[in-house]
Amino acid sequence: MLNFKKIELKDKEWIIPILKESVISGCHENFSNLFAWRDINNTNVVKVNEFLVAKQEIGDIKDVYLYPMGKGNVKPVIEEIMDSVNPKKLIFAGLSYEEMNELNEFFPGKFIFKESRNDFDYIYKIEKLSTLKGKKLHRKRNHINVFKRNYPVWSFETITEENKAECIEMNKKWCLESGCKDDKSLLDENCATKYFFKYFKELKLEGGLIRVEDEVVAYTIGEVLSSDTYVIHIEKAFKNVQGAYPMINQQFAAWVQEKYPKITYINREEDMGVEGLRKAKLSYYPDKMADKYRAVLK
Repeated sequence: MLNFKKIELKDKEWIIPILKESVISGCHENFSNLFAWRDINNTNVVKVNEFLVAKQEIGDIKDVYLYPMGKGNVKPVIEEIMDSVNPKKLIFAGLSYEEMNELNEFFPGKFIFKESRNDFDYIYKIEKLSTLKGKKLHRKRNHINVFKRNYPVWSFETITEENKAECIEMNKKWCLESGCKDDKSLLDENCATKYFFKYFKELKLEGGLIRVEDEVVAYTIGEVLSSDTYVIHIEKAFKNVQGAYPMINQQFAAWVQEKYPKITYINREEDMGVEGLRKAKLSYYPDKMADKYRAVLK
């Protein structure tokens, strides 16, 4: 029987080393995300043979397992999961294409696989986001030009303990304007955002903000995901400030590129099936997608 426990901040001491040994394929394979979304997803974890095993609730489905994360022989870990779960209820989520094939090789014909389009990560070359070169992104450049024309007194700053409170206040205003209390997906995201801000230093997060005169009008939060990829957890901007979204996107990408010259990609996470979010992420023409699949034991 696997002895799961609710994920806590102190678990980063054993989880992060395991993740560093893993082949990261998606934004969910990240301690900050597992921790910040712990209440929404009821994230529970356990260590099995030096692998991280996590289970969550996704919607109305309880005990959805992530593919074990770690380095070495994963098959015995999966077998232990299978032995401790009612076979009628075993579901793996967030599987990469490679993990799906591996699972099928281990247990031929025992699982039914289904693509999870809403969970696909959007991945872009950092050079594209930092420069916005090319015909396809001319509208983004135009929005930035409009922003600079309308708001000549603007600045980009990294998020610090000194200006973090201003971002929190900006986020509260953004939620009121966006109707967070009436939208479950926004309400859930706001809950996770509070954790990102509360444990910003402990999670070693980074962020940037756009200030117009004395007011913060946009901010973003992210961190290094793997050796070649940076992940953006949260990005918010006031809708009535034209060009604020492309400004914070471009400015922070340029900052990341300068600080981490070995970073090649930026992962902007999934769209969760939200139509507006999908349209926005597609408008930057992702260079690749991190496909996700679910596996249900027959």
